[in-house]
Amino acid sequence: MTGKTKNLSYSFLIYAISLTVLFCSYYLKDFNFILYFLLSFISSLITIHLGLKVTRKLKIFQKIREEGPVTHKKKENTPTIGGLFFIPIFLIIILSIDIQFSPTKILFFLTILGYFLIGLIDDILSIKNKRNLGLKGKDKLTLQIIITLFLVIFSAQFNLINSEIRIIEKFSINTEAFIYPIAFLSVVGLSNAVNLSDGLDGLVAGCSSIVFCGLGAEILISNNQFIGLSILCFSMSGLCLGFLKFNQYPAKIFMGDTGSLSLGATIGLISIFTSSFITVFILSGIFVVETLSVVLQVLFFKITKKVNGEGKRIFLMSPLHHHLELKGIHEKKIVHFFWKTNIFLVILVIVLKISF
Repeated sequence: MTGKTKNLSYSFLIYAISLTVLFCSYYLKDFNFILYFLLSFISSLITIHLGLKVTRKLKIFQKIREEGPVTHKKKENTPTIGGLFFIPIFLIIILSIDIQFSPTKILFFLTILGYFLIGLIDDILSIKNKRNLGLKGKDKLTLQIIITLFLVIFSAQFNLINSEIRIIEKFSINTEAFIYPIAFLSVVGLSNAVNLSDGLDGLVAGCSSIVFCGLGAEILISNNQFIGLSILCFSMSGLCLGFLKFNQYPAKIFMGDTGSLSLGATIGLISIFTSSFITVFILSGIFVVETLSVVLQVLFFKITKKVNGEGKRIFLMSPLHHHLELKGIHEKKIVHFFWKTNIFLVILVIVLKISF
């Protein structure tokens, strides 16, 4: 795939998402959507450009996992911790916009800040240890559980979690007490799902820009009372597009856990406060499938090892994108296919919302 094709793919994402946000602004006669999107996009371009210089000067480089694909060895010493240069912009935006309920704003801000700090600590430890190993898995999960429990408990106290999960516009399911574990798993699960998917240049940044654009549009179609959350979605979409400029193949910088954990947590939070768990599940289909590939790989290996004495694998390597790489498909083609699939999922959700 030529460099020209690569640039066209990135340009297509910019045009498609920009036109979507512009249409939403024009249709609702509220140009805050396009304003925040453009400000986020431009801010991200500037801060990532400056951050790239800082990371190179301080030699903040990525260390590649030994068990990863051999082709990834050339990515060694690529600047990392890119999330440090665009997630703080999102935190500022959260504080600057008007969300219907002030407790929602506070909890949203504190949760993203918490996940951002977890990712930052993990990335710093990885850089310090000079290997792709920061926080231990159990320690990272424990911190995520503490922050998410704080979120769910206080959200319940302020009646911010609706037990009715929307399936389509005129049909919903009342989950009653089950809504709290669902909310908890959504934030923790999606945060780790996005983190697991962050293995190819431009995969997470590109898919996230599409997911957040789709979420922003879906919120406006379904319920205008969440305009503030829609602005947050379009803002994050712009931030991801700005980062993608430097993260598309061949990546000049990686986002690290600082970025991926925060992105996943944001998607989970949107699903909680808008009761759009089903919609988010569909829009995040790429991240869900990537995570399922890891779960299936581990379970199949353990079961076959217990039964046959020797573990077997379903995939050549998990997550799924590594399996496709080892099949001989270039990572640019994999990433662009995932982008297209994610766009299809957004179109599917919007069509279903309009039709029903």
